[in-house]
Amino acid sequence: MALSNIVIISGPSGAGEDSVIEGLRKYATINRVITTSTRAPRPGESDGNPYYFVSHKEFERRIAEGAMIEWARQYNDELYGVTQAELERVNALPGLGVWKLEYQGVISARKLFPEIRSILLMAESIEVLEQRIRSRDVNVDDAFVQNRMQYTQEWLKHTDAYDYTVINKQGALHETILQVVDILRKEQYL
Repeated sequence: MALSNIVIISGPSGAGEDSVIEGLRKYATINRVITTSTRAPRPGESDGNPYYFVSHKEFERRIAEGAMIEWARQYNDELYGVTQAELERVNALPGLGVWKLEYQGVISARKLFPEIRSILLMAESIEVLEQRIRSRDVNVDDAFVQNRMQYTQEWLKHTDAYDYTVINKQGALHETILQVVDILRKEQYL
């Protein structure tokens, strides 16, 4: 299967991936690849929004059956991955498919689909990422933030897995979206 209309948009917590993806809707029909996850739904989330939620046992069954095309255990010890059926669904739709992945997934996806392009979103500094994480939830504890920051440090060791890097500067979301649109046009996704 060739992924002719799917692009990867990726970045550590606080980089603004979801905001950029939503901003792209002004320029194209966006179809998000929905990841399957073992984490519990948060308030306001439901199956398929933003993840397909399954148990650890179900996820592991899908791995054993070969249904998961890529998967990884993340910082929170939860499993995240995408099924082949989900990629086929999005690839068949008109518009642009957007696959939001963390760095381990990007590495796996690029091996499986060398034609796919990947964009890393990053803030101007680790400190800005930390501020964004803390500002999203005033009840977040220091251990959680420290865990995210350690994961981000590991993430930044793998920037060579990406075709492009876009810095999402504080207060400049629109400019970041336009930079991503320019990349998508250059790569003939739009």
